[in-house]
Order: sequence, then structure tokens, then C-alpha cells
Amino acid sequence: MDIAEQKRIAAEKSVDFVKDGMIVGLGTGSTVLFMVNALAKRVKQEHLHITGVATSKRTHKQAESLGIPMKSIDEVDHVDLTIDGADEVDKNFQGIKGGGAAHAFEKIVATSSTRNIWIVDESKLVDRIGRFPLPLEVIPYGSKKVFNRLQHEGLNPKFRKDDDGNDIITHSGNYVIDLHLGVIDHPHLLANWLSEQVGILEHGLFLDTVNTIVVGTPNGPKILEAYQI
Repeated sequence: MDIAEQKRIAAEKSVDFVKDGMIVGLGTGSTVLFMVNALAKRVKQEHLHITGVATSKRTHKQAESLGIPMKSIDEVDHVDLTIDGADEVDKNFQGIKGGGAAHAFEKIVATSSTRNIWIVDESKLVDRIGRFPLPLEVIPYGSKKVFNRLQHEGLNPKFRKDDDGNDIITHSGNYVIDLHLGVIDHPHLLANWLSEQVGILEHGLFLDTVNTIVVGTPNGPKILEAYQI
């Protein structure tokens, strides 16, 4: 079974957690594309009354085009449930997100949510996070100073570029610096240090965020709960 099919399986299972009347955070990424399609199908078939809050313009546009009523995060007083993907998840349910450069918006929605669920294929499950480059959203002013500071700390930073060699720009007009670490032995310590650095708007470490992960496997969806660890 290919990765895309595993993503679809996880995504379609995850919308079972959505209930009538919920405000639902809609994440960003290739797995979320499947999820939004499946959620829109439920909304239409079951006449669900939900409100979506997207973490990116792309997700907002997709959901709205499929008939899901949408609001911005500042137009709601809470989010009941957010369903999002992840780039890596370890055995302690700590994760890295931001492969789509939307991690600042994703974290704002996630921290506003009563519950968060991640949907992933099997390849995203790892023993220790860090193989996937850790994204940082960095304001343009002084970004080279931030880069040099990260380099001095041995964090192997690289500005994220597109296929033409241009800087990737976030929705907020910032740069992305990826840290190529291999393994992150102490994610909480690293997260605290990064949060203290002037010029870094947000990092892609999502720690103590989720208790439920839906994994797409060749044998169907598998639901992992944190208490099982």
C-alpha cells in the first residue's frame, strides 16, 4: 500500500471524532486534504452544523469550496477539536510540524483547542524526533543574525528555498530556517531555548499537544492513545 492510501485511511477515520455543533480546527498538508474532503462529505450527508477554522489559506479555500462554514481563529471563542497532520511523531507523542511552513498558525489553533488529533501514515512514527528538519519561522529583519546564532550553537540551520532558489515566505511574510539535527535528545529544553531567541517567531516542536493519533496502515486505521504508552 502506498503512502497516499495510508494518509487517506487515517484522514477518513479521523472525521468520526467530529460531532454536530463543533468548532473544528482544520490543519494543513497532504493528509489534511483527504480529511477535509471526508469531513465535507459528512457535513452534506448528515446535515452536520459545524464551523471550521483553518490553519492556512489553502485549507480555508478548500473547505469553503466544499460547503464547510468557515471563520477565522479570532472570530471564535474556542475550538472544540483540531485535526492536523504531523511530519514526525515519537513514542511519547511529541512531534515536529511545519513541513508546509504553516506551523505558527497551526500552533495558534492547536493551543486554542480543547482536543487535538493528528493523522499520519506509518512513515511518520519514529522512536525519536529530529530526522525531519525542524522548522523555525523567522522575521526577515536580522534573520542572518539569527542564522549565525543557530549555526554557532551547532544546530545546522539552512534557509528554506523553493525549487528556483528563492526564499520560502510564510503567510505572515517571514522566512523559514530548518534545523537539520538528526535526533533531538531533549525536545523540551530545545523548545524553551528556541522560544527565548529574539527574531524567531515560532518553532515546529509540538510538545504535549495530542493524546490521540490516527495512523493509516495496510490493515486499516489504527488509533493510538497516549495512555497506552
